[in-house]
Amino acid sequence: MSGLIDLDAVAGARSTHKFARLSASKARVVLDLIRDEDLDQAREELQFCDRGAATVVSKVLESAVSNAENNENLSGDELYVAECWADEGPTLKRWRPRARGRATRINKRTCHITVVVAQLSEEELEMRAERLEASGRRNADSDRAARVAASRDSEEETERDDDVVDSDEEQVDTDEVAEDVSAEADAPNEDDEASAEADASDEDDEASAEADASDEDDEASAEADAPSGDDEASAEAETPENEDKEA
Repeated sequence: MSGLIDLDAVAGARSTHKFARLSASKARVVLDLIRDEDLDQAREELQFCDRGAATVVSKVLESAVSNAENNENLSGDELYVAECWADEGPTLKRWRPRARGRATRINKRTCHITVVVAQLSEEELEMRAERLEASGRRNADSDRAARVAASRDSEEETERDDDVVDSDEEQVDTDEVAEDVSAEADAPNEDDEASAEADASDEDDEASAEADASDEDDEASAEADAPSGDDEASAEAETPENEDKEA
């Protein structure tokens, strides 16, 4: 089928899922439902389709939309399925045993699914806007995008405010730590106080020792000045002799 499509002429973003484990004929049934459909309509078709290939095709479609938004800078609200096709891939051969020693071959088909999304033309966008306005409905996706953008802006502002508050708190904590350090540096050290008290006690002990030494010297000099017993006896012996001489 790819030979009937000029791949270079198809403009837009694309996504390809290779070696999908289903036959190309089953994938083409689902692809025919979303070809040339608006993105919202295509998503709705795939959501309520009861075929197994719808799940795989839905993933390929979302991948193509992501490529359009991120690589081509296209708006997701203005996209449609420009082209989609399925090419046959290699076939896996398997064997199943049958009666009388025979075997039957099983062919497990694979395919390559490609989805191309492009931007709607100006006329189609105007027609869709007129239809939405006539029906009285609003574009839910655009409203949701606006809400998401507003919430992101509010979250960024909140994060900036939190960063400012955290920086202020860190500055306050730093100032408090500096004040505590300076206060500890100015406060007298307990070891210094203890050493000062020890020095004072040593000085008191030395003063008391000097006072005791001076008292002992005074007592010794007093004992030396006091008359001894021998001196008193000799004085008494000399006294009668002197008296006899005078007589």
